[in-house]
Amino acid sequence: MSRVAVAVSGGVDSLCALLLLKREGHDVLALHGLFTPASSGGADALPGLERACEALDVPLHVANLREVFFREVIAPFGQSYADGLTPNPCSLCNRRVKFGALLDAALSLGAEKLATGHYARLLPPVPPVDAPRLYAAKESARDQSYFLSLVPADRLRYAHFPLAERAKDWCAAQVAREGLTVPLPSSSQDLCFVKGEGADAHRAYLLSHWASLGISPPGPGPVLLDGGAGELRETGVHQGLWRYTEGQRRGIGIAHDEPLYVLSRDSERNALVVGGKSLLGMRGCSTGGANFLCDPAFWPERVFARLRYRRKPAPARVRIREGCLDILLETEEFPAAPGQLAVIYDAGDRVLAGGTIAHVEFAHGAQKNSAH
Repeated sequence: MSRVAVAVSGGVDSLCALLLLKREGHDVLALHGLFTPASSGGADALPGLERACEALDVPLHVANLREVFFREVIAPFGQSYADGLTPNPCSLCNRRVKFGALLDAALSLGAEKLATGHYARLLPPVPPVDAPRLYAAKESARDQSYFLSLVPADRLRYAHFPLAERAKDWCAAQVAREGLTVPLPSSSQDLCFVKGEGADAHRAYLLSHWASLGISPPGPGPVLLDGGAGELRETGVHQGLWRYTEGQRRGIGIAHDEPLYVLSRDSERNALVVGGKSLLGMRGCSTGGANFLCDPAFWPERVFARLRYRRKPAPARVRIREGCLDILLETEEFPAAPGQLAVIYDAGDRVLAGGTIAHVEFAHGAQKNSAH
């Protein structure tokens, strides 16, 4: 059996991955990455991981990657919000930290693979193409292929996802049956480096982060009402574009005869564009440079675009332009935000490519939505 390093965070998923590989007879080692700043107030998983690894007779190694995590995830996260975008830090972490610096640490320990608790399927290459094939997980509600879409193929070839065919409840039952205590029993939040949960904690973190770097947060600007006839009318003042996101309804603070939604954020004019629900439809988008996990020469004509994590992939057509994706949806979709991911799948749930949304095209109204 091969030597496999298992990235253990302290949650039930990674602990189950470790347990399964140990049962299968692999030469396993546990690898815990220190990512978040010690001052973030997060729970310390190490004591519990030490006990679990001792019970499984598995060596535990610790890699201090806090500087890398700050440089590659936290700093871009803060800058993206300052630029009027809605970033996806989990995708950055997977690409640059977990399958970047943490994978390097695993290889330096003699491991041939890095296993994680991600819910995704990874199948071997099919010659003559020498690249692994990434698919959505069997349990669609837990699927994390969306967040893995930016990991380059040459790094995915070292990945192993033992939970690909498993359900969350099954994993929790296996860990409990083994008599292991999960160090971090609550599900991890999207922003692991933010103390607390919810919009207020998110905003407080950004203000503190910017203050520590001497960055002034983007200030107030005009709220522009899109009436649907191609004209924008100033109707109020927003408190900073970073406080809003596309599709938001509550907290806009503008009285109107119908509910208003955030349609887009125009960072060139520092303007927040709002309008009625009938204007929310998005017809397509384009990305910056994409990560291709399948040669476009082998793509089917009809593909599916997943533009938000909680949305199902929608039928689309894609044109590739200078390494970027121009996506045209067959039907209107709820708007995505520049800075989020656009992931392309085939009908069999295989990830073909992923990219960061740079521009959104709406079906109605005068709103504009672009990254700058």
